[in-house]
Amino acid sequence: MLDLAQQLETVMPTALTGSVARTVGMTASVADFPAPVGALVEIERKGSAPLRAQVVGFHDKLTVVYPFSGLDGVRRGNRVRLARTSRWLRVGDEMLGRVLDAEGNAVDGKPQPCLAERTRFDRQPPHACTRPNIDAALGTGVRALDGLLTCGRGQRMGIFAGSGVGKSVLLGMMARYTDADVIVIGLVGERGREVNEFIERDLGPAGLAKSVVVVATSNEPAVIRVNAAGTAMAIAEHFRDQGKDVLLLMDSLTRFALAQREIGLAAGEPPTTRGYPPSVFALLPRLLERAGRSPEGSITAFFTVLVEADDPNEPIADAVRGLLDGHVWLSRRLASKSQYPAIDVLESLSRLMPEVTTREHQQAATVLRELMAAYRDHEDLISIGAYRRGSNPAVDVALELQEPIKKYLAQRVEEPSTLEEAVAGLAALRDQAAQMLGRHKAQAAQGASSAGQSAVPSLPAN
Repeated sequence: MLDLAQQLETVMPTALTGSVARTVGMTASVADFPAPVGALVEIERKGSAPLRAQVVGFHDKLTVVYPFSGLDGVRRGNRVRLARTSRWLRVGDEMLGRVLDAEGNAVDGKPQPCLAERTRFDRQPPHACTRPNIDAALGTGVRALDGLLTCGRGQRMGIFAGSGVGKSVLLGMMARYTDADVIVIGLVGERGREVNEFIERDLGPAGLAKSVVVVATSNEPAVIRVNAAGTAMAIAEHFRDQGKDVLLLMDSLTRFALAQREIGLAAGEPPTTRGYPPSVFALLPRLLERAGRSPEGSITAFFTVLVEADDPNEPIADAVRGLLDGHVWLSRRLASKSQYPAIDVLESLSRLMPEVTTREHQQAATVLRELMAAYRDHEDLISIGAYRRGSNPAVDVALELQEPIKKYLAQRVEEPSTLEEAVAGLAALRDQAAQMLGRHKAQAAQGASSAGQSAVPSLPAN
């Protein structure tokens, strides 16, 4: 919460005014207006309400501002007034169950919540030396994640997938069934049609009751889409400061980066990596590092990354993968087989799973991964009928357990799951695999012994 001293430090002593000198694309350049980057301004228009905008940079002696809506009605010489130099949000428990815009205003048709507390919009991450170790698991309610990609309280994970592979459905399942105290959902650059679908179908009344949803649709200006991600993070930080375990779900980090690319190019930055300016790769760690565990509470974050052409090495995916504590890959191949959630376990990784799970849990997960890897290595031979049973005991066991493994990994949207149930199901599969492997090895040894005896020549009778 901001105290009076903090607010006074950010107040500029005099009101600033300037005038519009020119417009380029979606931006306006203002003369005689030395406002700081990030400040909020108002552009006066004749016959219309003032147009709100944000300072995004400088060009020569002009200040570049990015409006919160179109530039209709703006003309040369319009007066520009400084409205606010620092960003803050009103926060409180009354936000739970509400849908907000990028500025924290309710947009769900209900009365505006009465919020008494304030928090900074652009807080710094907790200092590295003050962060406690992550030593407890968080149940996400998704069996495949809890069993094979266990996530810790305060961990940051990425969900990487192409379009139409089930990212939104997976996020909805997590919001419904998670063990977290509060869920904060940021829908950045989402299609307007899908907002209500996600809230009503994927999230549901039970999930919405303990959630705060921040929405910025794809038709809104880039600065609004970027601010929506910061607003969702600031709200999650507020609940973390109250000692709660927060689950932050942001969809998607790619659209956040695309919006920042628009702003950076409009401010005059040179495009470097596939058209992305340097500010995109500087802003990503500033946002992602704000999640995590603090002495008060934790923010466990899942960020979706929309992978272009299913290429895991495209610039945003490659940069984000190195900043996070693990990645979940959604496979189009599994989705085409109607296996949902379409999590490719062998291509996914939770870096903190060894820190938050028992040795028995890790051993069970390793056994299942080995069976899945053995089946994948021989899948071509199996599909054409060229594999001979008995030639590899691990593949034989994987073949026999294919249906139980698929049943474990697949989960219906309306099917709840807990961390304990996921671990128990994993242990049962491990025990089945051990029994089958022992039986196959015994049969192989018996077959080899019989073959050896038959190969010994009989001695002639005297």
